[in-house]
Amino acid sequence: MRKREALAAALVALGLVVVLPALNALPDGAPLHVSNFTLNLFGKFLAYAILALALDLLWGYAGVLSLGHGVFFGLGAYAMGMHLMLEIGAQGVYRSALPDFMVWNQVTELPLFWRPFKSALFTLAAVVLVPGLAALVFGFLTFRSRIRGVYFSIITQALALTAWLVFNRNELNLGGTNGLAGFKTIFGFRLSEPATQRGLYVATAVALVAAWLLCRFIVGSRVGKVLVAIRDSETRVLFSGYSPASYKLFVFVVSAVLAGVAGALYVPQVGIITPAKIGVVPSIEMVVWVAAGGRGTLVGAVAGAVGVNWMQSWLTTSYPDLWLLFLGALFMAVVLFMPDGVVGAASRGATMAADAVRRAAGTGGTRALAAPGAPGSRMAREP
Repeated sequence: MRKREALAAALVALGLVVVLPALNALPDGAPLHVSNFTLNLFGKFLAYAILALALDLLWGYAGVLSLGHGVFFGLGAYAMGMHLMLEIGAQGVYRSALPDFMVWNQVTELPLFWRPFKSALFTLAAVVLVPGLAALVFGFLTFRSRIRGVYFSIITQALALTAWLVFNRNELNLGGTNGLAGFKTIFGFRLSEPATQRGLYVATAVALVAAWLLCRFIVGSRVGKVLVAIRDSETRVLFSGYSPASYKLFVFVVSAVLAGVAGALYVPQVGIITPAKIGVVPSIEMVVWVAAGGRGTLVGAVAGAVGVNWMQSWLTTSYPDLWLLFLGALFMAVVLFMPDGVVGAASRGATMAADAVRRAAGTGGTRALAAPGAPGSRMAREP
């Protein structure tokens, strides 16, 4: 990592982890005070940024476009949501130890697969292991069959649609179309307290920094170079003696785990998780974030996730009927005019500007040498 890049990353991390929570802790009405709503909203954006990093690692560097990453996001979110539902206990509407939706559906006993989620340690492990194992099984079956390109994208889209249909069923005992909501506490801390929300934001910011460092390490390693080679020409990598399926399976599992962590951090800050976050539409939105920011850059994925969702938050408030039209127009504009995203276009523009400055400086120096009588010219040195 270059020194400038490391310094910029350190400053951004410091601002996210330390400065914003400190501004939120200031009294109301104080200069530069950040409201609880703004901090909570930005925490949601950072969770989305982790999800965008996960997809960028897979699509931007390995060239594997997944249109079903909402499934892994949802698995991590539902794992955390199940624990939070059990923490409610008898504080629900029906004053029962069972979640309210189970009482409504006349479930008399807690399902067997819910019981381990009473443990916080099991829940944290499930947030990582459940999406990882699902990706391991799905990726092994698809990559071993040498399914790639648009066919892989179609299969992942079918996976997202299937998961959405399954999670909508009341028989699954996961809340059906209403999902899981009404959380009261997280690990014993009241979610309604500003200090708890501030702690969740800090945890999300730290997780984002750790995810970026992990992705940066993978990309800069020999594995990352092989992934880029697979993206450029998988057949050449295969003929060079490497196994593209193994490398793609590795990065697919890592990406799924990061998506699950993002989902787990999203749930307590937003307060709800429904099957709507698992389906095809949110999975495609994730692709738009990465494409708009600049795939294959990591920084672009973070910028795209935060920027697009910030605009969505503003547009859905001011122009609710135009948001989807704007999203479609944004994606078409990126594909047509900025195929490497905003960050890639900005980097290309900066490089062109620097080259122009160097050319101008070189031209000026040449003219100075050629000018008769100029200091240092041949005619000036001659007697």
